[in-house]
Amino acid sequence: MAAVTPHVNPAEVEFSAIRAQGPGGQNVNKVSCAVHARYDIAASSLPQPIKERLLALRDTRISHEGVLVLKAQQSRSLEQNKEDALRRLQELVDKAAIVPVTRRPTRPTRGSQLRRLDGKTRSSQTKALRGKVTD
Repeated sequence: MAAVTPHVNPAEVEFSAIRAQGPGGQNVNKVSCAVHARYDIAASSLPQPIKERLLALRDTRISHEGVLVLKAQQSRSLEQNKEDALRRLQELVDKAAIVPVTRRPTRPTRGSQLRRLDGKTRSSQTKALRGKVTD
C-alpha cells in the first residue's frame, strides 16, 4: 500500500522577487524576475512525520528556524520561476514522504564463518613457514 504524498499549499509559500544573477545584459539590472520562495516547515499543513523528516535533512537551504528557502532564476519570467520553485519544493516533500526502510542486522552463516577461519589458518601456516631455517 503506497502512501499518498501531500501537496504543498501555495498559500503557505511566501514569494519575494529579487534580481537574478548571471548574464543578461541591461535587462538583468532593471527587472526583478528571480524568486525567493520561503516555506516555514513547522507552520505548514504537512503531516507531522513528513515535517520531522524534512527538518532532519542536512540541507543548507533549511535555516535554524526551520524555514526552507529556495531560489529560482532559470527563466526570465517571474511566474515561471514561481512555478519552478513550487515544483522543486514539491519534489523535496515527495522525497521526505518516503518512509525509510529500517535495517535489520543479519548474522553471518555458519559456512561463511568456517571459510573465514579456514583462510586465517592457511594464512598463519604460510607465515609460520617463513621463519629462519635451522639445522
